[in-house]
Amino acid sequence: MQFLYARVSTSDQTAAHQLEQARAAGFEIEDENVIEDAGVSGVSTRFAEREGGRRLLDKLRTGDTLVVRWVDRLGRNYEDVVDTIQALMRRGVIVRTVINNMTFDGATKDPMQKAVRDALIAFMAALGQAAVRGHEARPAGRYRPRAGQRASRLSGAQADIQSRAACADHGSARSPKRHNDRPRSRLGSPRYPPNPARPGKGRGCVGGMGKLEGATSAPAGGVKGINNPETL
Repeated sequence: MQFLYARVSTSDQTAAHQLEQARAAGFEIEDENVIEDAGVSGVSTRFAEREGGRRLLDKLRTGDTLVVRWVDRLGRNYEDVVDTIQALMRRGVIVRTVINNMTFDGATKDPMQKAVRDALIAFMAALGQAAVRGHEARPAGRYRPRAGQRASRLSGAQADIQSRAACADHGSARSPKRHNDRPRSRLGSPRYPPNPARPGKGRGCVGGMGKLEGATSAPAGGVKGINNPETL
């Protein structure tokens, strides 16, 4: 039998939407087998302490399948999520996710498969908790670009790495911005004549530092591979 556990922690999340996604992914879940925890924090409230979590643990039997949209619906506390999935697998319950169609089955006996499975569970649980910390670390007043401006998705460190990498392709590294810089004019003017002994020197770049080890030019859209955390 298949059950859906839907933890709803924000106003833009609904159990009906999570059920719709699960059915669209091919899961056959009856309405009476949808267990919801509404307005419950996945950080401070452990799975077994939630009303829906307790009901679900009473219903699940060996051979049943627990479906969640993603592992973070079980919680965003690393130890709690790992313990919950491991306890369910020991009871013979299969845990599956709608996103990426992940399957965690305790029936496997192969040591290598168990090691990979357990490492993946730990990694996904850590991602859920890390997303909470990243959300809490955001400044209260975020920069909002004016009309016609493009907001940068890079942090200060990431922007500096991308800037240095771009200059490194020309044989130099970008210097940090200074508040006391002299007014700049066009390259090649009498105020800033080009230096033929230092090729690649341009505005904002300081020669002689060479390429950064392991640095490559990043695309104009930003550093590839930076993901935004989902809602809590």
